[in-house]
Amino acid sequence: MTDTTTDGLRVRDLRVVFDGFAAVDGVDLTVPSGDIRFLIGPNGAGKTTLVDAVTGLVRASGSASFAGRELLGRPVHRIARMGIGRTFQTATVFEELSVLQNLDIAAGAGRGPLTMLRRRSSVPENVAEALETIGLADRRDQPAGTLAHGQKQWLEIGMLLVQDVRLLLLDEPVAGMSHEERDATGELLGVVGRGRTIVVIEHDMDFMRAYARSVTVLHGGKVLSEGTVAQVQADPRVQAVYLGEATTDDRAGDGAAAGAAGAAAKEA
Repeated sequence: MTDTTTDGLRVRDLRVVFDGFAAVDGVDLTVPSGDIRFLIGPNGAGKTTLVDAVTGLVRASGSASFAGRELLGRPVHRIARMGIGRTFQTATVFEELSVLQNLDIAAGAGRGPLTMLRRRSSVPENVAEALETIGLADRRDQPAGTLAHGQKQWLEIGMLLVQDVRLLLLDEPVAGMSHEERDATGELLGVVGRGRTIVVIEHDMDFMRAYARSVTVLHGGKVLSEGTVAQVQADPRVQAVYLGEATTDDRAGDGAAAGAAGAAAKEA
């Protein structure tokens, strides 16, 4: 029987220090294979820095492994080749190229730079499958820059799918989306999560409650609470952070997320 804990993401005593300040301070985190884990917490809690460490963008000490393979100390491109991909808060797509061309480039389909820019009579199976999964098959020839905000985020996820990414790290994927786009993104995560591990940094508590399979709360660079949505919402420490202990700047930065978390905590 496969050990999903070993196959997933395993972080132990992870520390990231900037000029003497511990942005991530001894975090232990286990995300089993196939989980959709949401990371929440006030601004400055260390969420994005943790993901930066896992993907090689910042130096860290401790251990971070995926499918039993250590990630720390490897360059960014080697981590990506290990089946680990991430998105950023602003979608990074080639806006002047078509949806199909964006996916082609990401897939590295063995075509030269010039032929990559031409229309093709056939589409590789993995690219065609990604187009259907992200709901953009009917927009394959449309310039990516003309897509709606949510569609650009879906395209970026598709660009990870064609690379056969097994661990997706998504930084606020629904920020700025309409309710319809947000719901469609949640459904997309459910489809993409079949056979993959997903970690989502998020401030939208309604989105978290609807689509998270498990939740980790970070505060001050440490793990504050962890468990199911219901368990985290009922944790007095989480309620205190969101309702009173976070700094004024943190509460202002989280805005609606803090209010939603407080309401969720009262409901639990």
